[in-house]
Amino acid sequence: MPPLFGVSTHLFHGERLDREHLVEVAAHGFDAVEVFATRTHFDYHDPAAVAALAEWLDDTRLTLHSMHAPVTAGFVNGVWGDTYSTAIADEARRERTVAEIRQVLEVAKVIPYSHLVVHLGVPLVQRPAANDNHVNAARRTLETLESLAAAAGVAVALEVIPNPLSTPETLVSLLEDALESRAFGICLDVGHAFLMGDVVDAVETCSGHITTTHLHDNDGRDDAHLVPWSGGIDWEAAVLALQKVGYDGAWIFEVAATAPPPTVLERTARAKARLERLLGLNDEMLNS
Repeated sequence: MPPLFGVSTHLFHGERLDREHLVEVAAHGFDAVEVFATRTHFDYHDPAAVAALAEWLDDTRLTLHSMHAPVTAGFVNGVWGDTYSTAIADEARRERTVAEIRQVLEVAKVIPYSHLVVHLGVPLVQRPAANDNHVNAARRTLETLESLAAAAGVAVALEVIPNPLSTPETLVSLLEDALESRAFGICLDVGHAFLMGDVVDAVETCSGHITTTHLHDNDGRDDAHLVPWSGGIDWEAAVLALQKVGYDGAWIFEVAATAPPPTVLERTARAKARLERLLGLNDEMLNS
């Protein structure tokens, strides 16, 4: 079975998600979406919004591959709302974050999806407070998510993000030493891995645990979420490394609206074609 190629609705994060967004994604040749769960973008608390999403997916024949767990209460006019942290030491605020994630998992009862992408704590670029990225709080959250995700039939993918809790090495250690459940894996965010060091090293470190991906580019300094081949990442080396470790999951482009979304989707479709060539998929199609 050929791999899924998808787009995160992160591209439309500043807008209310609607049918036309999915129509545009499908029209540019993609198979799947990851929905970014921010209530100002997609109100996962609202049954009507969930039902509408199900209808749009059916209309466009897109697969809901994954949901991105909430990281903020809202995103309006470029301004972020209150932060949700899975690793905050303040127990009331941590439980509030877990309650939001629980609601996102409820979506799977209406629209089955395979992966829930979760941030452990807050990226350093957001200048987290000392208690925002607390390892024991993170472990308490994961203990709760294990049963919640299992009940929903969803696998949890812990995302590589620039903070001490979410380096490739720390995530692998957590998975191998602290979590016995196979319900957890790693979302290899290639752009974040590049900000933190060497992408190939990150892939090799996470080998055997990578269950989904985020694909975007940057200059090595700013988390710009550019279309692949627009920044400094060596994509040929990154893709070869993923092939060598046997990655056979979805390829999800998590790009930002650095231009009008249709323009970004055109560029992303060209990046997808380059990725397909690297994976040898065009040759396979010709020979099938």
